[in-house]
Amino acid sequence: MSEVLVARSLGTEPPRLSIVVPCYNEDDALDHFWATITPHLDALGVQWDIVFVNDGSSDATLLKLIQLHRADHRAKVVDLTRNFGKEAAMTAGLDHAGGDMVVVMDVDLQDPPELLIDMVEHWWRGYDVVVARRVSRLDDTQLKRVSAGNFYRVFNRISPSKIPADVGDFRLMDKRVVAALRALPERVRFMKGLFAWVGYPTAVVDYERPVRQRGMTKFNYWRLWNFALDGITSFSTLPLRIWSYLGLFVAFIAFIYGVIIIGRTLILGIDVPGYASLLAAILFLGGMQLVGLGIIGEYLGRIYSETKHRPIYLTGGLYGFAPDEGEQK
Repeated sequence: MSEVLVARSLGTEPPRLSIVVPCYNEDDALDHFWATITPHLDALGVQWDIVFVNDGSSDATLLKLIQLHRADHRAKVVDLTRNFGKEAAMTAGLDHAGGDMVVVMDVDLQDPPELLIDMVEHWWRGYDVVVARRVSRLDDTQLKRVSAGNFYRVFNRISPSKIPADVGDFRLMDKRVVAALRALPERVRFMKGLFAWVGYPTAVVDYERPVRQRGMTKFNYWRLWNFALDGITSFSTLPLRIWSYLGLFVAFIAFIYGVIIIGRTLILGIDVPGYASLLAAILFLGGMQLVGLGIIGEYLGRIYSETKHRPIYLTGGLYGFAPDEGEQK
């Protein structure tokens, strides 16, 4: 880490910080976000820009982003052709961020701009990644706290890439970490897992997460459930392995039971078959087979998505970037 620290201290110009902000129907939050974050960025003593990614918004988000860019060219805009989802929007922002360090933030200001100074200081000390960890989740519902805690425990138990608990997308990354993320080609993207997979020296900054100041969350429990499935199936094959062991166990029990039935028949003669027990066994085994097919289908669907080699996102316009990157005015 000492070599990294020396290299960062030898620059002749202040380093550049790029903020990546995914936006989906956030027109009522943009002005407040810009007015709040810019004083903190100016106080850092670094060059900075903000890469807003319009993820197919249906309101006036794109119009306001273009107005921000025209008022201050440090506001850059990546306009996606439709709603590709937050993971794809973050990927688009990272692809277009040109800073020596890059921070991913939400526009609702639940990621406090006050933490940026601590993050940048850790970067100067040689850390390539600085994650922000929530010290409490009191603003979440009991169901969300329990489900989130269980997800982190299950994921970290079955995946070789460990995700720190209560750490979201809010983090600072050095440009070499961003370059490593750009090299990862998968289409079904679970960014928390990808952030953990690339590694690099990491520091943790604790903070109290404030309540959302503008707009409403776009995540419901169904989307969070599917998000968790994407994470588990993207970073672990243990569900498939468990089902193999479970199948072997059931087959072993069935073999033992078959031996017992044959023995009883040879000794005591043929019993009257039990309809209820037979029906229960058929339904149980049929249900297990359907669950197993569902798990296989989850992995097969992801293989299908990867083999098509479709781009993760498509851009409809770029504002504030170099002409050779397709800047639109």
